[in-house]
Amino acid sequence: MTADRRSAFEELRPPLTESDALLEADRCLECGGPYAEAPCVTACPANVDVPAFVAALARGDRDGAAATIFAENLLGGTCARVCPVETLCEGACLLVHEGRRPIEIARLQRFATDAALSADTPLRRSRPRNWYRVAVIGAGPAGLVCAGELAARGFDVTVYDERVEGGGLARFAIAPYRLRQEPLPQELRALTHLGVKFELGLAVDTPDALAYMESFNDAIVLAVGMGDDTDIAYPGDSLGGVWNSLPFIEAIKNGAPPALGDSVVVIGGGNTAVDVAREARMLGAPRVTMLYRRTRAEMPAYPHEIEEALEEGVEIEWLTVPLRFVGGESLTGVECRRCRLGPPDESGRRRPEEVPGTEFVLQADTAVKAIGQRTRTELFGLIDGLELDHGRPQVDPETGQTTNPKYFAAGDVTNGGATVVEAVRAAKIAARGIDAFVGRRLS
Repeated sequence: MTADRRSAFEELRPPLTESDALLEADRCLECGGPYAEAPCVTACPANVDVPAFVAALARGDRDGAAATIFAENLLGGTCARVCPVETLCEGACLLVHEGRRPIEIARLQRFATDAALSADTPLRRSRPRNWYRVAVIGAGPAGLVCAGELAARGFDVTVYDERVEGGGLARFAIAPYRLRQEPLPQELRALTHLGVKFELGLAVDTPDALAYMESFNDAIVLAVGMGDDTDIAYPGDSLGGVWNSLPFIEAIKNGAPPALGDSVVVIGGGNTAVDVAREARMLGAPRVTMLYRRTRAEMPAYPHEIEEALEEGVEIEWLTVPLRFVGGESLTGVECRRCRLGPPDESGRRRPEEVPGTEFVLQADTAVKAIGQRTRTELFGLIDGLELDHGRPQVDPETGQTTNPKYFAAGDVTNGGATVVEAVRAAKIAARGIDAFVGRRLS
């Protein structure tokens, strides 16, 4: 779909009607069984039983479908909108291997979960309270799911976050054509009904705050995600029209999109850079150009999203690095230099080498740096015995426990930035780890 046919707030995956959902659910082959899991389930990091919930929809049992989803994914409504299903469940659908269109699993999941959330249907039945306390630092996807999983197990859970609204990355940093605000408010309300308590607008960022929290909690979960945009400076950074990616997306989601002008340059090659570029086109910028220092083969964004961006009119300058931002008070251009690929670096990818004498200026009224996010090392330094690996807490992959036994971690804080559904998976691991940890202490 071209940019002139879709606005910046028109959803990538609009809801299905009831009749369309029934017809789509009827297409499912309901593969898998007691001896072999269905490929779509195997491909789902949250381990949602896709054939079961789709079969429930085909029977007209919308509540049963939602219960099946929430049994494994307490953020099933959000994931229905933002999951890269093309590389996960839908990409694994057996219909694809038959040359047919895959089941629209994401839209069916949205159909089921939206109805349940709108009706305030309980997500789960909770076990009796066990009176053990857990603090979750961070109200992003990993923190919310871990808190919900623990509350369902009977724990007394409180989620702390420096922002006054919960949701973290999903609320503030995912482009609105994927996720505006709904269903996060409904999911937060459902987690409250499950027993989760929230202390929002309260930063946990001092030794005293952590010591106080440690004094009355049996475990603490680090789910703080990543921090601000990576601080890579170029000459001219202070010019009007130069943005970092997170404030840029947040401004759009808060209903105050910036005036872009005729030409937008996006620096970066990841999924956030692609989101920024596509949003700029949807906001009406006639020309949007991404700068990436390697070739398409090395670009970390999902291949299908790169293709969609190109179809929507985004241009990509491969093997190109920015040198400086050009302009008077406001941006007028980005000076760039061409690259070639040299030997592999420590990541295994071929290292870009700048080619002197290939400089050129790309016209730009707006430039957005989407190069990545920094880790929250300032918080980690306050925790005794917390060992880091590349600036991130070391965790036991089977339990989510850090090298300080009282602390567990999940989500982007441990993997450096991944999908919401990967955060769900990690949060479930941490919740099970905490349950076992408290049990061992009591035995």
